[in-house]
Amino acid sequence: MSKSQSAAAFITGLFETHLQVASLERSMDFYGEVLGLELGLKEEARRVAIYWIGGKTKSALGLWENPPWVSGGNTGHQIVTQHFAFEVERADLGRAVAGIKKCGIELRNFFGETTDVPSVFGWVPAASIYFNDPDGHLLELIAKLPGKAKPEIGIVSLDEWNRLNQPQD
Repeated sequence: MSKSQSAAAFITGLFETHLQVASLERSMDFYGEVLGLELGLKEEARRVAIYWIGGKTKSALGLWENPPWVSGGNTGHQIVTQHFAFEVERADLGRAVAGIKKCGIELRNFFGETTDVPSVFGWVPAASIYFNDPDGHLLELIAKLPGKAKPEIGIVSLDEWNRLNQPQD
């Protein structure tokens, strides 16, 4: 099958993702109050809350206390931690980092070091910083950077990226 005939030729984005959580209320507090995401739907009977990301109908994050895809009757006691990234605009990255830090949440770079200075993936290029939700899911803020990709530099701090990308006099 050629690429033009595959499903990938028609995929334009990622609309939703879902996480298993131990306590729906605790997770709703984190995603709704700490991160400030907009609640789209809460179904008490199914123990699910779905939040809009980037505005209504753009994309969604579902939080499930007892997700239907988990077999064996898992009641939230054995969370398999997941990872995903929230995209932010480059101009807003510093304010987003400051808002999370203000809530007392530990921020880390790609290497796991506690810092509020994002790491840059030269191959994209994009700056990102990591933190955990109450269940240990690894969350990331990522901002695409202007300019050409530089895969040869690997992963560096945003400060180093900025130094390397200063105009030469």
